[in-house]
Amino acid sequence: MKLKLANLPSRIEKLKLLSEELGVNLYVKRDDMTGLELSGNKIRKLEYSLSEAKKLGADVIVTFGAIQSNHCRATAAACAKLGLECHLVLSADKPESYEGNLFLNALLGGHIHFIGDSDMKAYGDELGEKFKSEGRTPYFIPIGASNATGSLGYVEEAGEIIQWEEENVTFDLICLAVGSGGTYAGLFYGMAEAKRDVDICGFSVSSESEVFVGKIGKILGDMGMERLDRSKIWIDDEYVGLGYGKTTSGELELIGDVARKEGIILDPCYTGKAFIGMVDRIERGDFSKYKNILYIHTGGAFGWTKEHRDMFMDL
Repeated sequence: MKLKLANLPSRIEKLKLLSEELGVNLYVKRDDMTGLELSGNKIRKLEYSLSEAKKLGADVIVTFGAIQSNHCRATAAACAKLGLECHLVLSADKPESYEGNLFLNALLGGHIHFIGDSDMKAYGDELGEKFKSEGRTPYFIPIGASNATGSLGYVEEAGEIIQWEEENVTFDLICLAVGSGGTYAGLFYGMAEAKRDVDICGFSVSSESEVFVGKIGKILGDMGMERLDRSKIWIDDEYVGLGYGKTTSGELELIGDVARKEGIILDPCYTGKAFIGMVDRIERGDFSKYKNILYIHTGGAFGWTKEHRDMFMDL
């Protein structure tokens, strides 16, 4: 059982100009259009996570993330809709100004805890004990809602893709950004359960591939997947660039090119890095065996900070 918070199913559309330029049939699944405040991939996971929270009688939600976390923004918005108090534990120092998702977190009524380099789990445990001592019932959602419960949202998306394929083309490669692993795990599980032979390439936005293979493998195990062949979990870590939330003028140029040609807005933190990686792999011939490629647009337009905007305007 889940809540109904997102506009689903999200549509799939062909990127005609880029397909012609790159010599491949390139499609995009518009999970950036699952809503406004709730837009992006995280709301799919929250439909399941927050449903479980309500069943357990929770009255306060605690979740975790980086300073520009799309998940934290979506959680704050969903909690506002559901009348739940929301606490966001961010692995960052308090900034001089609130930009992008961080501003929306505050606007939506999220209680923001800046913990710098402190231990996130320890801080969350202390916060939970505090709420319990006050007679409250906290519910904890991990980074990106990336656990067995949250990943059910992308098992559902796998079904949407398969249903669309029955009326249109069949994809032989799916590409997406990987920031915590839950989206990838859900897609992988859903396609495996449907016995769909499709490669899934996840582009890391932060860590080395081995880190995400481990995280995704654990989620899949928690979901009950038996006989998991971890060698089939494909994480490309060559496009992390300067690091999480950081970008270069070259990356911004390609993001701008996609916006002008296809009217699609990527962000410098997540979707931009993955799209850049996918295009580069296509141009280098690394994806030459694939005919129909689907890119999962996981959202993130709110992640454009003033620094990113200023860099783009200086191009």
